[in-house]
Amino acid sequence: MHILITGSSGLIGTALVDALAAASHRVTRLVRSPSTGGGRRPRGVSDVAWDPANSSIDAAGLEAEGPFDGVIHLAGAGVGDKRWSPDRKRLIMDSRTQSTSLLVSTLAGFAVPPPVLVSASAVGFYGDAADTVLTEASPAGTGFLADVCVAWERAAAPAADAGIRTVLLRTGIVLSASGGALAKQLPLFRLGVGGKIGSGRQYRSWITLDDEVRVILRCLEDGALSGPVNATAPHPATDAQLAKAMGAALHRPSFLAVPSFALKVALGTEMASDMVLSSQRVRPGALLAAGFTFTHSDLDEAVRSVLQPK
Repeated sequence: MHILITGSSGLIGTALVDALAAASHRVTRLVRSPSTGGGRRPRGVSDVAWDPANSSIDAAGLEAEGPFDGVIHLAGAGVGDKRWSPDRKRLIMDSRTQSTSLLVSTLAGFAVPPPVLVSASAVGFYGDAADTVLTEASPAGTGFLADVCVAWERAAAPAADAGIRTVLLRTGIVLSASGGALAKQLPLFRLGVGGKIGSGRQYRSWITLDDEVRVILRCLEDGALSGPVNATAPHPATDAQLAKAMGAALHRPSFLAVPSFALKVALGTEMASDMVLSSQRVRPGALLAAGFTFTHSDLDEAVRSVLQPK
C-alpha cells in the first residue's frame, strides 16, 4: 500500500510510520519542514510540504507522489501540552479544523482520490457522561473538547461527500510509556506517590498504542468501517482502577490521590474539568461488530505490557 499520513511526528503517527515501513508499505508524510535526508526517516518514506495555519499545501507535489491507497490524518496541537489560555484553545481548535478542511479539499480535487480517509477524533466528543455506556450512536456532549471534536469531524464530512470512505476515529487514552497521559504520570508512580485523580470514579476509555496502530490499519483495509469508530478497548476502567493497575505493574503503592481543587488551581477549572475529571465509558461497538480482536483487552495485562515490555 501507499499511505499518506499527517501528524507523523506524534506518538501515534511515529508508531504508524514505523509499522507501515516495517511491512514494506510506502509512506508519504505531510510535514511543515520536509526532510532533506537527515533526521529520522525510515526507508520507503517521503515528505511533502504543507502549512495548514496558512492554508498552504504542495498539492501538485502531493498528487505527483500518488495515487494513495489510503490517508491517515492525525495532525493537531496537543490538548494537554499547555494550560488553556484563549489563544491556546483557539490553536487546539484551528489546528484540527483548518488542517482537516485543507487536506479534504485537496484530496477531493485529485484526479484519482484516495479510497479511504481515517481522520482522527477523540472520545472527548461525548463530553462528561458519568457512567453512561457510550457507543458510536451516542450524541455529542458539551464542553470545549466536545465542541472541538464535533467541529473536527464536521470538517472531514466533505471527504465522504466526494466518495471517499471516511472513518472518524474517536480514540481514548493511548497507553504508552513513550508519551501521552500515562507517560506523564509515570514519574510519580515510580516514586510511589501516584494514585487516583479526584474521586477516581470517572471512567477512562483506554487503548494500548499497539492496538491503536492495529485499529487504524484495520480501518484502512476494512471497507465495512465508515463514520464514527470508537478506538478504545472493550473494558473501560475508572481512574482509580487505572491507578491501581499502574502501581501493581511497577510494584509501587498507589493509594495517594490528587485532589480536584489542586488540579483546578494547576490547570484551570475548565481544563481540569473537561480533560481530567470528566468521564467517558466508551464501548467500541463498530470494531466489535466487525470482528476486530484486541491484543490487549484486560487493563492489568495491558498496563503490564506497556510498563514491563519483554
